Amino acid sequence: MTDHAALPPAGASLPTPLEKQLQDLQIAQHLRPGAAGPLAQQIQVCLLADAAGTLLVLFPADHLLDLRRLERETGRALEPVRDRQLQAILQPYQATQLPGLPALVEAPCLIDRQLLSHDRLWLPSGAAGQWLELDQLTFNRRMTGATDADFAVPLHSIACSAEGAEQDRQDISLAVQNFTALRMRQRLEETIEIPPLPNTAQQIMKLRVNPDVTVEQLTDVVETDPSLAAQVVSWASSSFYAAPGRIRSVEDAITRVLGFDLVINLAVGLSLGKTFSLPKDAPERSTPYWEQAIYTAAVIEGLAKAIPRHQRPELGLNYLAGLLHNFGYLVLAYIFPPYFKLICRHLDANPHVPAYLVDQYLLGVHRNQIGSWLMRYWDMPAEISCALRHQHDPDYRGEHHVYANLVYLSLALLRERELGSGPPMAIPEELLERLGLNREAAEAAVDKVLNARDALRTLVNEYQLGWDR
Repeated sequence: MTDHAALPPAGASLPTPLEKQLQDLQIAQHLRPGAAGPLAQQIQVCLLADAAGTLLVLFPADHLLDLRRLERETGRALEPVRDRQLQAILQPYQATQLPGLPALVEAPCLIDRQLLSHDRLWLPSGAAGQWLELDQLTFNRRMTGATDADFAVPLHSIACSAEGAEQDRQDISLAVQNFTALRMRQRLEETIEIPPLPNTAQQIMKLRVNPDVTVEQLTDVVETDPSLAAQVVSWASSSFYAAPGRIRSVEDAITRVLGFDLVINLAVGLSLGKTFSLPKDAPERSTPYWEQAIYTAAVIEGLAKAIPRHQRPELGLNYLAGLLHNFGYLVLAYIFPPYFKLICRHLDANPHVPAYLVDQYLLGVHRNQIGSWLMRYWDMPAEISCALRHQHDPDYRGEHHVYANLVYLSLALLRERELGSGPPMAIPEELLERLGLNREAAEAAVDKVLNARDALRTLVNEYQLGWDR
């Protein structure tokens, strides 16, 4: 985490209805455009509800709102208010985000006690980039009737474990043991009953490591799965690739448009995807799974091609790393179904916290570890398991670091364009230098993908259809 939250540039004046309300509350003079203070003094706001009504909670931006602690404090099983209801509250004020003032939300307020230890606080006004800077005395006056409690957890206390494969196994074993309240069996894979690598994927991975493989052999394997064959032909026919003429067969798609490596990696990604169902629940503001996967893969492909040729990693594996980067999300839902709902609601309540930290806090293991472990269990290339394991770490410099670094960079660039999920991600200059890229080349790779957004949406739809077949 950085010392200050990433903020959009300061906007113009507040919407008139919101500005009038702040004037009526005699608080408009405290409005400050632009950057706020340290995260510990920035207030994170969440509106929760149950059958008894709503509750506004305020807590420091360097903390995580623990819904279980909140339930113990209040005796209420509160969940974040859904977006539709939230928009109905914000619309009269023309606000773009939830203001931290109980009078505007018309709800009782609960404040985390950590906020009471600071002389000065920054409160969201309801408009992006516009803060209310309040001393503690003024803050207390505006919170008349509010109560305080301890319900938030410092983010620095959520420690992710060692960066090794054996530690992943230990962490997942412990998480499963805690989850099931059963004695662990000797082997983790027996305990959680992960399905084997799909047969089609096994055949394709064998072709991938065969230096003498032919297009005909790949065509034969793809055509044994009718839905996969239809997917490959549809992909090659899409406007994203703008192929001349009609694509009539899998072999045509491989030789004329997509190329051998891309078809192999598309086929593996689709085959693995069918192993698990998309969970019915999801964080409300999350990007749909396949949209996130395909946009990330497309950006990685562009970034990798911009890397100087002498240090460029294998393009096909890069694309596959992007396609599978969030695979741990599917496995997480599969292994811990009741906990998955709890994770989703915590992500709704904590949009400022990366998903892997929420996993780590609630389970003691996170989706990146789980995805990486599964790739090793399935004997997928080490580059893929590394990319999944270290995708949240821009400073990772270990073996196969380029694959993990490219996933991180693509996710960070997409977040800057408001695509993807989670808080903004910093892009250190050292990361770009390590990859042999500059900011202009990275931006150009994202621009190229986003300029083809309509075509990519078609591919997303095709991939989803391929999943459902």
